[in-house]
Amino acid sequence: MVAKTFQGLEAVLADELRALGAEDVAPGKRMVAFRGDLALLYKANMCCRTALRILKPFYSFEAGDADELYAKVKEYDWSTLMDVNKTFSIDTVTNSAEFKHSQFVTYRVKDAIVDWFRDHDETERRPSVRLEGADIMINVHISEHHVTLSLDSSGESLHRRGWRTAQTEAPINEVLAAGIILMTGWRGETPFVDPMCGSGTFAIEAAMIAAGINPGVYRKHFAFENWPDFNADLLEEIYNDDSGEREVTCPIIAADIQPRAIAIARDNAKSAGVERFITFETKSITTWETAPQPAGVLVTNPPYGKRIGADDMNALYRGIGSVLKRVFTGYHAWIIGYEDEYFHEIGLAPSQKIAVNNGGLECELREYLLFAGNKKTFRAEGGKLKDERRAERPERKPRFNDRDRRKDAKDSRKDAKGSDKRRGDDRRKPMRDGAKPAAKFGGKRAERPQEKEQESGRRPFRMSATPQMPSIPADKEIVLNRPAWRTRKKRDENSENNDK
Repeated sequence: MVAKTFQGLEAVLADELRALGAEDVAPGKRMVAFRGDLALLYKANMCCRTALRILKPFYSFEAGDADELYAKVKEYDWSTLMDVNKTFSIDTVTNSAEFKHSQFVTYRVKDAIVDWFRDHDETERRPSVRLEGADIMINVHISEHHVTLSLDSSGESLHRRGWRTAQTEAPINEVLAAGIILMTGWRGETPFVDPMCGSGTFAIEAAMIAAGINPGVYRKHFAFENWPDFNADLLEEIYNDDSGEREVTCPIIAADIQPRAIAIARDNAKSAGVERFITFETKSITTWETAPQPAGVLVTNPPYGKRIGADDMNALYRGIGSVLKRVFTGYHAWIIGYEDEYFHEIGLAPSQKIAVNNGGLECELREYLLFAGNKKTFRAEGGKLKDERRAERPERKPRFNDRDRRKDAKDSRKDAKGSDKRRGDDRRKPMRDGAKPAAKFGGKRAERPQEKEQESGRRPFRMSATPQMPSIPADKEIVLNRPAWRTRKKRDENSENNDK
């Protein structure tokens, strides 16, 4: 199986999968391959905080051109996955000199599937393509000439937990937020602070981690529930397993200067069932005078000056640096940013720099060790700086080159774009077409290649009659006619006592 994630979170996701019992775990680029049974597939969807979706490969082959691709796909027995009454969708990712356009690959795979059913049905019936809420979701991955077809077991991107009721401008993706928290090493033992919380994503994900709440418990539906081998009893058993849940004993503080943001964050926390674990405060980051003790972790996502910003961005970041040095001594502070110029205004040397993609923007996550005194005193007390800590952990891969980063921005927006959609009147403005890349580590937004019309002797699948391409990006993936929310089964204490 394959679990997809964001750049920089591969190692975190690999650890999550190992904890669930996965075997042969192999991190790759924005993905982690692993082996496991049906129960593990269900658990990966239900429990992994840093997975965007879980794919189950079912057919691999080599194809040199589009005709061979069509022929190979048509050789598969598609009756094992669906019948003519089912609907299906196709999502394609290509990295090949021969197969340059993912949309054309999607057309050819669709043609092969449809023609297989026509050839095997006396009345030439065929399943229909459904752009939203398809019964069977097929993922096509091409690396040069190697083609892998997989079933998407998740459906909607897993960053859509189900607890978000509203959001402020430019909220951070839930998967990225959880991954950053897990990268800090925080598991609920010390205070957690987000002084610029927005809609509360960091604080809510932190509360879920501290409380041991699986992110999938809020979901109404997974794509694997439409599969022929779906085991409802097994899913209910996994869903109702709350053995890992616990009380939260550490302070979790979420603050923001905007009262509206705090109101939204509080509503989201209530929807997630973690409101009682979080203290919400309406105040500017520059007004902090004390921090919860003992020293813990601070994680925040300040404005970048792109989608949202302040009147004086340089002054904002100078204020952040001043508060970190004056108030949060002893903390580990993790800050996401886009402009190197603004990071410089913080006035602190970062211990780590990690490239991350946030909403299609190539950003950096920087860690700051806020120790008192000088480095000599810090080391004498047992503290370790970045070079010393790096020697104690596996070596990180080098930063991606510009080509990799542009491709990552293009691919990851399929899943990241969904978290930026507004509900109701909360609509986020898209990045201007003329926006410049960030200094030093920024990059231009990737552009989709123009698809060329393919000539063939048979009638092509015309998209002019449909509003979108047949693949389903995360921001369009919805499940229609969902079942009612699952409810955890209550334990019968009397029956438990009688069994003892």
